[in-house]
Amino acid sequence: MSHARTSRLIDDLRERIAHLEGGSTRKAAVLPFGVPDIDDRLPGGGLVCGAIHEVAGGGSGTVDGAAAALFAAGIAARSKGKVLWCLTRPDLFAPSVSQAGLHPDRVVYCEGDKDEDVLASMEEGLSFGGFAAVVGELVRLPMTASRRLHLAAEKTGTMGLVVRRWRRQTEASDYGNPTASTTRWRVSVLPSEPLPVAGVGRARWLAELMRVKAGECAEFEIGATDAKGRICLLPVSADRPDTSSWRGSRAS
Repeated sequence: MSHARTSRLIDDLRERIAHLEGGSTRKAAVLPFGVPDIDDRLPGGGLVCGAIHEVAGGGSGTVDGAAAALFAAGIAARSKGKVLWCLTRPDLFAPSVSQAGLHPDRVVYCEGDKDEDVLASMEEGLSFGGFAAVVGELVRLPMTASRRLHLAAEKTGTMGLVVRRWRRQTEASDYGNPTASTTRWRVSVLPSEPLPVAGVGRARWLAELMRVKAGECAEFEIGATDAKGRICLLPVSADRPDTSSWRGSRAS
């Protein structure tokens, strides 16, 4: 092989390597919470858009499950564009979702008979690339299925949000199994924010960041999502739920 041809091959290989390195180091788009104490805990300063994120309720089950759904709705609300919401039970209360900033005009609902239908719909929605976010309600999220969702989200840059809900206490243990999700959250309801006068203050949640890739776990006391999908950090109180045994479901 001539010296000139060898040089061309080496130059070609260098160009390919540079191209691959450029693609791997490209900064992923993120959706920040707008709360520095939370965003600082997340690599990139927010939730990665082209990735999967899991949310579940803790503690008292039904009420906490509703908080988990609204937490996910608030995240989707702060994205730009239409949102695909996949579910098996048509019990999502649209007015509550709207109060969390996600207006009904932005939501496309897709109902299936079982988890497999939701997974298939989520993968199609993420692969389509025309949605700002894809939300799916699931009992279980197997590792293989989560990898498929993650790859589809990564390819299009669409955020995937999995709201885990259970019909039985025994199913909640599945939330401890590994998945390909970038973050995993658990949301529990706390007594509402106190007011200087009689009345009910802003709903308060305990948001636990149970897992984050390239980051550390943390927990935050936050004010529930407002009409624009935003949360706020609140002072730590003594009214913490007992999360030693919990289940995640959600009634709307």
